[in-house]
Amino acid sequence: MTAEVRSGKWRRALAVVLCGLVTLPALARPLGYDDARHLLNRTGFAANTPEINEFAQLTREAAVARLLRWTDQAPVVPAPEWTQAPYELPLRPALMSDVERQEYQRRLISQGRDLKAWWMAEMLITPSPLTEKMVLFWHNHFTSSLRKVRMPLLMYRQHMTLRRHALGNFRELLQAMARDPAMLIYLDGAASRKGQPNENFARELMELFTLGEGRYGEQDVKEAARAFTGWSIDRDSGEFLFRPLLHDDGVKTVLGVSGLHEGAAVLGILLERPETAEFIVAKLWREFVSTEPDMREVRRIASVFRTSSYDIRAALRELLTADAFYAPRNRGNLVKSPVDLVVGTLRQFRMAVADPLPYVLTVGRLGQDLFAPPNVKGWPGGDSWINATTLLSRRQFLENVFRGSEPEPAMRVVAMTGNRPNDLQFDDAAWFRQFDGKAVDDWQRVVFATRPVAAVAGRDAAALRMAVQDPAYQLK
Repeated sequence: MTAEVRSGKWRRALAVVLCGLVTLPALARPLGYDDARHLLNRTGFAANTPEINEFAQLTREAAVARLLRWTDQAPVVPAPEWTQAPYELPLRPALMSDVERQEYQRRLISQGRDLKAWWMAEMLITPSPLTEKMVLFWHNHFTSSLRKVRMPLLMYRQHMTLRRHALGNFRELLQAMARDPAMLIYLDGAASRKGQPNENFARELMELFTLGEGRYGEQDVKEAARAFTGWSIDRDSGEFLFRPLLHDDGVKTVLGVSGLHEGAAVLGILLERPETAEFIVAKLWREFVSTEPDMREVRRIASVFRTSSYDIRAALRELLTADAFYAPRNRGNLVKSPVDLVVGTLRQFRMAVADPLPYVLTVGRLGQDLFAPPNVKGWPGGDSWINATTLLSRRQFLENVFRGSEPEPAMRVVAMTGNRPNDLQFDDAAWFRQFDGKAVDDWQRVVFATRPVAAVAGRDAAALRMAVQDPAYQLK
């Protein structure tokens, strides 16, 4: 070994040590108010004052550990009663009478609204906002839509699968979603058979669910599609069913690996590729940090992700304690999704919602129709949330909320003051009461936690309304 090589290795080792010395204090000291607010705003729908103050006393690692512990939560809101009913395969529309077809369509619409309202209600009152954020994240990753599936019960079951695995193990989540009946319908896998393999699922599996675009070939798609033939649905239960007589049991070669592959083997091949971990981590980065992933950091976190056998919590722990997450350049740089905007506003300003359905319609009008992403790629997010139409609608929503004139007649929104609701007004006095006796500069920091940038001066309802109408309120 030459002296130059030895010297180079020592320099690199010294750099690692010095880097650790630089970052250790940040990990060891309490978060403080601003970092706690940033963490809670990114991992939830909006931070409130008591939570911010509590988390401000914790270190990064302790704060993230607490957030991840809170995710072991069952839904607070009971699911609609029909979700517990036995599965019934609907007749094909061509075999229905006019009356039966109308009744079927009415039931689809009614149950679809029930499902969306149930999830909206859960997001509004959940004690674990990170859980709902991750369910929404995976809902937009493993995309299915009521419009095509047309069976709300299967969409509900898919949602519960996403919920069970949302902060669990990605390997298990991928295996479950590949067998999910709603997914099999949405990507036309249920009828894929030997001699007539459907390539839709195999293509999206590689491009959107694991490797990412450009990391596989057309022949890989064709071979993988053969491996998933015979994956179908039981007509009586609506559960996954493997039909061996419809399966192509010949040799397939996927990403250079040959064998008598069945679908599970293809999933294993994809999970062995480092590109899969990098693709998922980069997507988590865009969700929680910035629209432009730092690929050096992505590869570091992806290595931890793979080493942990795809533990989602391990990836999030690395991401949410990283210096890049707290860097000034990564604050106020993400556009709030419609769900972030609507749910976050209602939660932060302590507004109780008697009927969540109108808010479902609001987020749909703003471009995020729950259980119905626009296509297999899901909602693109980022700057696409904002255009001339949606920006106007967003500001109108905020104006209506703070004036108490909701966009739907069935809406009732009131401040949570401990009294029975008696009107539609936002209770300014109740909101400001929490800041009595605080210094003006401290009060501004707290109230304008609504904004990721400097506060608007003032200490009254007009200033508050001005703050939420400011374009900065659209960011997080």
